[in-house]
Formats: sequence, structure tokens, C-alpha cells
Amino acid sequence: MVDTQLTAPDQQIAEEDKKPGTVVFSMPETVMPKMWLTDYDSLYYNQQDDYWEPPIDRHLLANLPRRNAQHGGILQSRANMAAARYKSGGMSAQEIGSAFLNLIQFGDVPLLKIRNGFGKVLGLYPLPSYRSRVTEDGGCAVLERDRQIKRYKPKDIIWCRIYDTVQQIYGCPDYLGGLQSAMLSEDATMFRRKYYINGAHMGFILYATDPNLDPAVEKELKQKIHDSKGVGNFNSLFVNIPNGKEKGIQIIPVGNFESKDEFSQVKSVSAQDVFNAHRFPAGLGGMIPTNTAGLGDPTKYNEVYFESETKPLINILVDAVARDPEVPANLRLVFDMQPKAAPSV
Repeated sequence: MVDTQLTAPDQQIAEEDKKPGTVVFSMPETVMPKMWLTDYDSLYYNQQDDYWEPPIDRHLLANLPRRNAQHGGILQSRANMAAARYKSGGMSAQEIGSAFLNLIQFGDVPLLKIRNGFGKVLGLYPLPSYRSRVTEDGGCAVLERDRQIKRYKPKDIIWCRIYDTVQQIYGCPDYLGGLQSAMLSEDATMFRRKYYINGAHMGFILYATDPNLDPAVEKELKQKIHDSKGVGNFNSLFVNIPNGKEKGIQIIPVGNFESKDEFSQVKSVSAQDVFNAHRFPAGLGGMIPTNTAGLGDPTKYNEVYFESETKPLINILVDAVARDPEVPANLRLVFDMQPKAAPSV
């Protein structure tokens, strides 16, 4: 009786150890972990530093062109197409190009009035939108190193904005609808890189059925597999089922990357989404045609895009400068707004 009482708990524990277990390879991830970056209905006023916080993280907007080939190229192309029409005014050709790039990428750009000793405006200079903030009185605060802030009065700044229907303190980039697609393209590229860095496999299951497998060897196998964990979610698993069927030890791949991968499709669809977000013709963006008909006449696309997209963008800067009474006529921005004729062959 005593032996039964002593061994019954041990038998119960042994039976519980034989119950099926669950192995979790990785934690679940939210579908839109960065939704807060573009989901806003008001602005936060930073009372300590005396400026309005931008509605969208400017660090994200600054780094996104480096993470997506189509997005970065289109941003620069749109700025170049607008700057190429510049004829004269209060900025140099390089400065007008910088102004357009800031305006397109961040949705707004502050133009600083350069004055002489008598207060007369001699020129305009685009401040970096990445570090520029709108103050309560409508001026500009430029964030510098070591938490230093350079402040400009409202009379010294001309704000140029792409209109935002939610708030009117900052502008809003017009490509936000393609933000998730741009990040998806980056995720697909990083996944493929990790796959090859991991040794061209997505992990495996080391399946053993040998009842004579030495416990020390089994422990060493587990440690080796744990230490060789791949990058990202490419993990491997050791399973020992004594007296199992078929081969004593075998390696089972987790997945077949070549047959199931949607890399090319993801890259193609996400690239098209980015082009759509910018309303940019594929024929002007270096897209390789997938059909025999090609992408059409790029000169015609260029003419239509200028009328529908580039000209309104130019007018944002032209109108903002023209409305400022301190800017003399010779410093107002002048652009060639006539359609370009197709080059003769």
C-alpha cells in the first residue's frame, strides 16, 4: 500500500509528460503596427519648446525614400520636373530644386526671406522641412543639434503647403496612400535577404525516432539547433519520438521557398501602388513593360503629367511668394508654364 501511494504521483506525472505539447515559433504581429503614423485628427502643441508637432513622423518620411526604390526615384523626378521649368526669381536653381523636394516629400516647405541691413528682402532660401516646425504665432522653429532651436518671426517666413483636409498648420504629402505598399516592398526585400543569409532555407525540423538515442547526445543536438537559430523568424526545431516509424533521424524542411514565394508578385504590385500614389506614369519612372505593347509614348505622358500634377505643384510656390507684400516683383518666381513640344526625330 505504501509503495502504491509513493509511485502513484510519479505515474501521474509521467502520463502528463506524454500529453501533446504546443510549440510556438514566433509571436504574432499586428497587420498595421505603424498605423499611428498617419492616423490623426488633431495636432499636439509642444509647450516646452513652443511649436506644433507635425502630424506625421518626419523621420519616417525622410527615411522612406531610402527604403523603396520607386518612391525615392519618383520623389526626385517630380522635383526635377518642376525645377526644370524655373526661369527666374529670388532663388537659385539649386535652391528651387530643394524647395520642391521638401514640399513633395514632407508636404510643406518654409521659405526664409533674406534681408539686408535696412530690412529689405534680397532673396529667398528654403529651410529644411525635416527640422522645421510651425510656432504658435505662425513663425518657424528649426531644430538644431544639442536641443538648440533657431527661431524665425512670422514676417520672415513664407509657408508653402500641400493642403491637408484634417489640419491646416502643416501640409500633407500627397502619396500617403502608398505608404504601406512602400514598406511592404521593403519587408519583402528584407525577407529575401534574410533567407539567403540564413543559408537558403527557412529552418527545419530535426525528427528523431531512435529509442537508443543517448540523452547527452539529445541535449547536445538541442543546444546546437538553438545556437544556430537563423535571422528573423527562421527557427529550427528538434523533436524526439522514441520507437517512431520510418527513418531513425531525418531533416524535414519547414517550407519550400522557391515554390511558395510571392516575392516577384509582391514587388510588382507594391511598385504599382507607389506609382498610383504619386499618380506618376510608369513610362516616366523606369518601369519595365510586361507586355508587348510597351508603356506608350513618354513625351505624351510627360505633357499630361505636367498639366495635371507638375503645374499645380509649381503654383503652390508661385502663389505663396506672390501674395507676400514684402517680396519685390523681381524676386517673384517665374516658370515656363507652356507645354513642351515633342522633340523632332
